Amino acid sequence: MEKRVAIVGAGISGLLACKYAAAKGFTPMVFEEQDKVGGLWNHTLESTTLQVPKQLYEFSDFPWPSSVQELLPHNTQLAAYIQSYAHKFQLLQFVNFKSKVIDVDYVGASEEEINCWGGDGKAFGSKGKWILRVSHSGDHDSIKEYEVEFLVLCIGRFSGLPNIPEFAPGYGSDAFSGKVMHSMDLANMENAAAAQFIKGKRVVVIGSGKSAVDIAYECANLNGRDHPCTMIQRRIHWMIPHDAQPWGLSFGLLCFTRFAELMVHKPGQGFLLAAAAILLTPLRWVVNKLVEIYLKWRLPIKKYDMVPTESFVGEASSCQILFLQPNFYDKVEDGSILMRRSKNFTFCEEGVILDGESVPLQADVAIFATGYKGEEKLRNMFASPTFQNYIFGSPNSIVPLYRQMIHPRIPQLAVIGYSESLSNIFTFEMRCKWLSHFLDGGFGLPSTGEMKKEIEGWEKYMKRYAGNASFRRSCIGGVPIWYNDQICRDIGSTPKRKKGFFSELFQPYGPADYHHL
Repeated sequence: MEKRVAIVGAGISGLLACKYAAAKGFTPMVFEEQDKVGGLWNHTLESTTLQVPKQLYEFSDFPWPSSVQELLPHNTQLAAYIQSYAHKFQLLQFVNFKSKVIDVDYVGASEEEINCWGGDGKAFGSKGKWILRVSHSGDHDSIKEYEVEFLVLCIGRFSGLPNIPEFAPGYGSDAFSGKVMHSMDLANMENAAAAQFIKGKRVVVIGSGKSAVDIAYECANLNGRDHPCTMIQRRIHWMIPHDAQPWGLSFGLLCFTRFAELMVHKPGQGFLLAAAAILLTPLRWVVNKLVEIYLKWRLPIKKYDMVPTESFVGEASSCQILFLQPNFYDKVEDGSILMRRSKNFTFCEEGVILDGESVPLQADVAIFATGYKGEEKLRNMFASPTFQNYIFGSPNSIVPLYRQMIHPRIPQLAVIGYSESLSNIFTFEMRCKWLSHFLDGGFGLPSTGEMKKEIEGWEKYMKRYAGNASFRRSCIGGVPIWYNDQICRDIGSTPKRKKGFFSELFQPYGPADYHHL
């Protein structure tokens, strides 16, 4: 049978999927809606930088150029880095630009084949095929159909469908005399237009994630104390200084070592690892307190009640860690950024009213930095209502993906880039290496029952450590080494990548450790 592979999206995960599939002898067809590679990094604010230190955010076989000296590179530097990667490995030849995939449909397989991946767990075990309906801009907006045997969705979670809270009639944006928008709308503007729009306005930003921080920082740079920007936060993140070295220790020692992961319960762990996590609970509490003390010393967070309630080790697995721009809290201290906590708010004509307050925060612009409906975006890719229900799962569960990639009941399909980590480029590359081995017949999937059991283990993990965040937000941030161990075993590589017992236990893991997989 033919073994044609299609990839939807040419962001970081799409490029990685393309590169590793091509390395195994496939000729992937990549469909990208934009006119260049890079995904979200083509639509950012002027002040946006990388969220994690660059050493953690690089391709394993393509280091950052020596000309990039910044610890947190600017968005233009990252976009150039991604484009250089695509040129270096000659990936552009596989990409169809300005090509929007309308939907996908699986045809030609029996019900039995659909429910068990063709019966043998192989990438091309079923007789079914995927039909992609693609709109090509510039070609009279025609819609063409493409047929492939395997489909890889790399559409990302943080674009497309903005998540905007609903309000009772008379208490939403209809009551506000100013402008209401989502962070996506601001990011899609040209930098000069976005600056002109913000300049001289009182801006309220709803949210506490990376987009909210970037927007507040942008507003502070443009307007200063004359028109301060107010951040309304429901949940507080761990906001880490970009050059943080608590007590002289790298944050890598707290997030990317096997010893750090011993303090956390892991999906599918055995008795000994479960006992270790219980015995090390006091140590986890101590680490949490030390990080909290350090941040109160480095940053004015005590003054603003900005300390998260979760333990840094463990609950941080819900990906609620933000590395801040160098001068962010300088803007807080000088009054350019005002930080408020409130679980709920309503609009009024003058601005917004927080819980328990009667005087409104006056505003000209309200910007929702409240994320995206990633699950709905993923679901809408499928023409089949049955597959839509399969991929969405239950409202009270994570999106059901084995190894964070494979749905047990949707054959010849992989989803890359949906589940997060603290260093997405690192995690996406590991998944694409795994996928390339799978496509090449290096291993098969376990039974449907075993895959579901693994998914349930991750769901239990997320419910335990996601804190107040929605555990539908899949994230391996607290146990990346544990996750990579599973990837390595699947493809027949040793999980232990260090030399010596103490190095294996205490040295941080990074992309270079998995370079030769």
